[in-house]
Amino acid sequence: MCLMLAMTCVSEAAGPGMSFLQNDQIKVGVDLNLGGAITWLSGGDGVNRVNNFDHGRQIQLSYYSGPVPFEAAGQKPAEHWRHLGWNPVQAGDDFHHGSRTVEHRNDGRELYVKCVPLQWPLSHVPAECTLESWLQLDGPVVKARARLVNARADRTPYPARLQELPALYANAAFHRVVSYTGAHPFTNAAAQVVPKSTTKHPWSFWAGTEQWSALLDEQNQGLGLITPGRIWFTGGFAGRPGGHDTRATDTGYLAGQGLEILDHNIVHEFRYEVVVGSLEQIRARARTHATDAPPSWTFTDDRQGWHYRDAHDQGWPVQGALEVMPAGPDPQMLSPMRFWRAEEAPVVIVEAAFQTGETAATLYWRKLDSPAPGAEDHIRFPVQSDGEFHRHVVRLSGCASYTGPMVQLRLDPVSKGKTDARVRVRSVRLCREEP
Repeated sequence: MCLMLAMTCVSEAAGPGMSFLQNDQIKVGVDLNLGGAITWLSGGDGVNRVNNFDHGRQIQLSYYSGPVPFEAAGQKPAEHWRHLGWNPVQAGDDFHHGSRTVEHRNDGRELYVKCVPLQWPLSHVPAECTLESWLQLDGPVVKARARLVNARADRTPYPARLQELPALYANAAFHRVVSYTGAHPFTNAAAQVVPKSTTKHPWSFWAGTEQWSALLDEQNQGLGLITPGRIWFTGGFAGRPGGHDTRATDTGYLAGQGLEILDHNIVHEFRYEVVVGSLEQIRARARTHATDAPPSWTFTDDRQGWHYRDAHDQGWPVQGALEVMPAGPDPQMLSPMRFWRAEEAPVVIVEAAFQTGETAATLYWRKLDSPAPGAEDHIRFPVQSDGEFHRHVVRLSGCASYTGPMVQLRLDPVSKGKTDARVRVRSVRLCREEP
């Protein structure tokens, strides 16, 4: 729903269906006629910063999966929405229908909403899922927890898709897209203006290594999106810079990004924060989420943001480990985007059981300034193909190309897909030294 600018308009959401939280610095409001999407966010000036041009804007939840295109209730999507596939949207659909709020609580400290979202490309087609949000205020910050609960009849194991975690649309006054994309996060290095897209598509992609991005005006005031534990963003500005008309087609856009598999029965949660204020305030808040610990993933009951190429797993729920079946010419397991420096994490420990018929697996790393691992960015390590769990200690410090800022790991458990191959992975941990 964010990939094109729909050319329809709805009235500003500020009516009797609103529910608000407010403190002495900010005020946030959700529209209960639009699935509890955030349609109001103001600071001390009382000016609403959220764009409400149609039901695809707001600050809200939006998810993607197969099939592509998605058809239901005898409807096909318009040609310009075919690429979206399955796309439940918290606020509603492209035909001006609002998603149904089925539960709402507001005790003045926490605002909770639950809705049955609509499929964005179709007319009044409820999705087979529910979306929930919990909102709290902390000074100039909206703290949010979000949850998708799927109950799809279609049990097809669709591949990972990019998710908006969340989607945020702001008024035309906030036309500067700013982030920190450098190799030295949380060192007070200068932030950058994100370059505009060079394609006909208005949105760009970048790694915000301090876990935030912002839409700002000329005075560096605006809205900051913080995505703890995630550094991948998309966004941009479409139209002409302007004022605070929340119904204008002109808008700034941000979304936290993650490639996620959404099983037919998955429960998927994430957290985010939105800061109302200056660039300095946004960066100071993001700094509270900084950590010196290298990335570590333990697959106790979920995938931890990992996804696959030429492979699939046993599906949801995850029970103690990822059970992966290599099923194509180049099977891969890919981590979510994180930031670390190679010299601070020279060891990778893979706790896994291999039953592949091969004696080695391959670990790749992706550098901050690279779209994918380079030709030298990998190491082979020995495995025992006995189906039993082993602790594989992979020392990367001896690899000449493993140096500087990194953003992703990739595990190739087998050289090619085999019908009888299995790999169970309990954890992947980057370490300063072997424990």
